[in-house]
Amino acid sequence: MRKMVKRAVYAGSFDPVTKGHLWIIEQAAQLFNHLIIAIGENATKSYSFDIKTRLDLLRKVTKQYKNVEVSHFHNQFLIHYAAQVKAQYIIRGIRNVNDYEYEKGMRHINSDISKDITTIFLMPPRGVAEISSSLVNGLVGSDQWENIVTKYVPPVVVKQMIKLHQSNQVSQVK
Repeated sequence: MRKMVKRAVYAGSFDPVTKGHLWIIEQAAQLFNHLIIAIGENATKSYSFDIKTRLDLLRKVTKQYKNVEVSHFHNQFLIHYAAQVKAQYIIRGIRNVNDYEYEKGMRHINSDISKDITTIFLMPPRGVAEISSSLVNGLVGSDQWENIVTKYVPPVVVKQMIKLHQSNQVSQVK
């Protein structure tokens, strides 16, 4: 008898990847045989980091998980991407009531599109529950911002954020 591989997709912009994302990844990596972390690209949205940098950062911060794959998809519904990679589950993080209401609606729409893929919600602990990429990006630029963001993102991400900030400052001077 063949053992069924439980495959899940955890998708987001990961711009940048935060310690909250890493908590979800760690939990999902324990729950599933194969976890695909997928960066969803939306052509109407602007990002701090390009896709290559986000993929690289995700690979660096998840290299210890042997059952994790990092990928991306463009201009596609998550439910269609999940079906394409033969995932049976979609992982979504819930930080607060607003996330819950939004994700509940998406879960129902996804179920209308495909009954074969189940959405699973994970709620991070208080220490990382309020962290979002938007919050982290909003901290950049103020005095000693580098010291503050280290609480919310991995060290390799802080280095990349500093590099990006310095590059942006140089281009603003020109």
